[in-house]
Amino acid sequence: MTQLLRRSASITVAIGMALLLSACGVNNIPSYEQDAKAKWGEVQNQYKRRADLVPNLVETVKGFADQERQVLTQVTEARAKATQVQVPADILTNPEAMKRFQDAQNTLGGALRQLLVVSERYPDIKSGQNFLALQSQLEGTENRIGIARRDYIEAARVYNTELVTFPGRLWKSVLYSSSEPLATFAATPEEQQTPKVDFNRPKT
Repeated sequence: MTQLLRRSASITVAIGMALLLSACGVNNIPSYEQDAKAKWGEVQNQYKRRADLVPNLVETVKGFADQERQVLTQVTEARAKATQVQVPADILTNPEAMKRFQDAQNTLGGALRQLLVVSERYPDIKSGQNFLALQSQLEGTENRIGIARRDYIEAARVYNTELVTFPGRLWKSVLYSSSEPLATFAATPEEQQTPKVDFNRPKT
């Protein structure tokens, strides 16, 4: 009987400790980290989607005059650099690697904005069905990139805050000593701007 009581008491204590630890946020650090990594994966997915649109978009604007072809070259080169950037496994805890990745993506974004501006000078190009469809897809992708970046930045903020505040700071020192702050980035207003071409805008 005594042994049974002791076993019951042990089980009760174990359950109580588990509930206490759960209530104290012992799992917050790994949970927040996984959430941030998932959101970073979405950022990468949307950047890839944009890069995949570029070749077809460039193909539709080959009617640019010779003096405008530099824009096509810039877009093509920017895409090549963006897709060739090495993404190390530790990019989320490597601010320098994160900056290189973002700089390449921002360069591509700027080149695409310039291409869409130049395309306004060519009514035959900008009114073509293929161009309209690609331009719409690009706008939608830029919007999704903005949302994905915002979601990752917030998830990284939550995780990083957990590492330096109580009780997360305590759990980091005891259970998650290898956890490191996640690198993030700040998007300028220009970077967040969706490329838009108003095909129906009256010319002055």
